[in-house]
Amino acid sequence: MNTTGQGSEGGRSRLYGWIAPLLTRKMLICVFTGFSSGLPFFLLLQLIPAWMEKGGVDIKIIGLFALATFPFNWKFLWSPLLDRYAPPLGRRRGWMLIAQVMLLVLIGTLGAFTPADDISTIMYLVVLLAFCAATQDIAIDAYRREILSDAELGLGNAVHVNAYRVAGLVPGSLSLILADSLSWNAVFWITALFMAPGMIMALLVTEPVVGNTPRNLKEACVQPFLEFIRRQGWQGMLLILAFLCLYKLGDSLATALATPFYLRMGFSMTDVGLIAKNAGLWSAVVGAILGGLIMQRIGINKALWLFGAVQLVTIFGFVWLAWLGPFEEGGITLGNRIALAVVVSAEYLGVGLGTVAFIAFIARATNPAYAATQFALFTSLATAPRTVVNASAGWLVEALGWVSFFLLCALLAIPGMLLLFKVAPWKDSLSPAAREESVR
Repeated sequence: MNTTGQGSEGGRSRLYGWIAPLLTRKMLICVFTGFSSGLPFFLLLQLIPAWMEKGGVDIKIIGLFALATFPFNWKFLWSPLLDRYAPPLGRRRGWMLIAQVMLLVLIGTLGAFTPADDISTIMYLVVLLAFCAATQDIAIDAYRREILSDAELGLGNAVHVNAYRVAGLVPGSLSLILADSLSWNAVFWITALFMAPGMIMALLVTEPVVGNTPRNLKEACVQPFLEFIRRQGWQGMLLILAFLCLYKLGDSLATALATPFYLRMGFSMTDVGLIAKNAGLWSAVVGAILGGLIMQRIGINKALWLFGAVQLVTIFGFVWLAWLGPFEEGGITLGNRIALAVVVSAEYLGVGLGTVAFIAFIARATNPAYAATQFALFTSLATAPRTVVNASAGWLVEALGWVSFFLLCALLAIPGMLLLFKVAPWKDSLSPAAREESVR
């Protein structure tokens, strides 16, 4: 009997069983939605500041441009419009395509201006660009919630998040490289053309069919909140909102000043660029994919517990690195660089795991009939506290020092974990797939 062959075949079968959920049309759609969503966001964070710096704009003005991302925190204010009104292609596809066309035109148009001379015009265009990007996110998040079953939420959101992060390589790497040999006008138009795959996707996919859509604007504004309160109760609603605010607070604060931290520990710009940035990006990507696949097996609740614990524990890697440093200038050893790679890889693996579980929880908490409004509200509530707390990171470091600062970050991760007892109890042991099967 050829047991070796049978064992090998069984191993391949188990491996295929793990990766088969990735090889579906819905997961491919999530690749396109994530890439389309991430490109304009990272353009605002990475390419535009570099363009203004090269154009001679004062650093204080460049810093103020960070406020242009405010539409992402307030997108719930106009999200009811996307639930109520349907353009020709449909509520989700239509708004996606409109926002994507606007983004392509706005990104390409920016390069025609000179930062030093046209800063006011650029400011208005950047705010409009952020508004269109946030609007695209509303439509994309709602579409993704409507096409994915509960069993697919974890993996689908993992694929979306990974494509979102990879999209940052276009404005954060490719566009900057092109700027050394091409005009800024050409660079911005080339970058803008990367919106085209999302536009093609919006034209080719089918519009989800969802019942109980709002009949008027008043219902679109009021009904999502009433439905959520009826479904969860006042106490349940407040617990979920508190959880949304607190679950990612610790790890978000820990990475808020990551680059300055590495530099102050004595690492060079090359160390940061080659080691820290790559270790962070690809560890987060691996974490998100692993998280999605694991969630398929164990469910969202257990994933929130396990991945949240990883998030918390890996913060202590920064504590260790801060305790080891700062290293002498010019005296960085191979061991120091390995320590940096290990700490960053572990931290962003936790970030990737925790993020996909968190977004899957948000998606599960929404009603598909009001997905645009509820998803926009929940994500806004989740990011707003982190934005405020992260703004204080510099003062906290000055007051506490790096070691105590990272210990505080670990402490801030605990309240969100404690809320899991109420909002995602471990005893709810069935995975979404198993739950659906038991219902059938």
